[in-house]
Amino acid sequence: MLFKAFRGSIALTVIGLALAFWYAGTTGLAIAAILIVLEISLSFDNAVVNATILRKMSLFWQRLFLTVGILIAVVGMRMVFPLLIVGVTANLNPAEAIRLALEKGDPHTPGTYGYLMADAHPSIAAFGGMFLLMLFLSFIFEERDVHWLAWLERPLARVGRLEQLPVVVSLVALAIAGYGFAADDKIATVLLSGILGVVAYVSVNSLGKLFAQDFGERNSGEAGQRGANAQLAAQTGKAAFFSFLYLELIDASFSFDGVIGAFALTSDPIIIAIGLGIGALFVRSMTVYLVRQGTLQQYVFLEHGAHWAIGALAVLLLVSIKTEVPELITGLIGVGFILAAFATSVVRNRHLTGGQSDGDQTEGSELTSVSEQR
Repeated sequence: MLFKAFRGSIALTVIGLALAFWYAGTTGLAIAAILIVLEISLSFDNAVVNATILRKMSLFWQRLFLTVGILIAVVGMRMVFPLLIVGVTANLNPAEAIRLALEKGDPHTPGTYGYLMADAHPSIAAFGGMFLLMLFLSFIFEERDVHWLAWLERPLARVGRLEQLPVVVSLVALAIAGYGFAADDKIATVLLSGILGVVAYVSVNSLGKLFAQDFGERNSGEAGQRGANAQLAAQTGKAAFFSFLYLELIDASFSFDGVIGAFALTSDPIIIAIGLGIGALFVRSMTVYLVRQGTLQQYVFLEHGAHWAIGALAVLLLVSIKTEVPELITGLIGVGFILAAFATSVVRNRHLTGGQSDGDQTEGSELTSVSEQR
């Protein structure tokens, strides 16, 4: 199963690295390889969150996520998005933006492709940071059966009974970031971008819930296996479409720091697209593996660890409006949360199977169903 999930990514990695070597020699090959590792290390939590949503969707939509979705992730976010940002920032038409990108240039030199991307970073970080912060807060303020950091998650869930608390906390954080971190000439754009990030999350999340609930109610009379099929049907059609859109927005928000951070290594758009694109392929493969293996049901704290990593990433994105945050720190924090959640899940599973009473084991097995994310 492991090879089956990753064989496509491995094959494309070989092809991509060969192209990088043909295009830019050993230097291009080395930088592309580093970017692949960077993207994967930054996206462990992304894969876990994607899996929590994808496992509720039908096989058709899972396949669509791996075909159309990967085109959006690789071509859209790793190639078209930087060109679009440069075009809008410098008021260039698409042809001129592509020409400027192919000219490369020093990211510290005004007017170059890399410089314009860096100049747009505060707005990008505000949008992505607020979207991810909303995702984290919506999870952590929600009542659920399973708690990882119980001493903190339980009181936060109780406080979360207040209506629209994630929106309130997010807007306060945005105001602090805008007026505390942004340069005077960037405050307005940072605030607007952050508000758009909140709006994007609320809109897609609300529409997805609306259609899922509507479709579920139409199938609520069924029971047994038929009822289970009805639950699956709730993640087809419009409900699945908005879940798919939600997944793509999550991926976009996760990719912002990787796209911007890549310019610290190179301003060559071809090498960036190869490195980050292959990294995105591995994230998709990781997502599929987690879904097919039922890893999230077996290691119940992984979802929690991923969301805490998302919260940390959201804060780091907002901080990066003023201060550069090394990608190594971002990656290590994300991996640290995932590893800690995995380790505590293993310990929990051993306790459940290590001599407890049948009643305790039954209770524990019931807790292994991860609560709804959204």
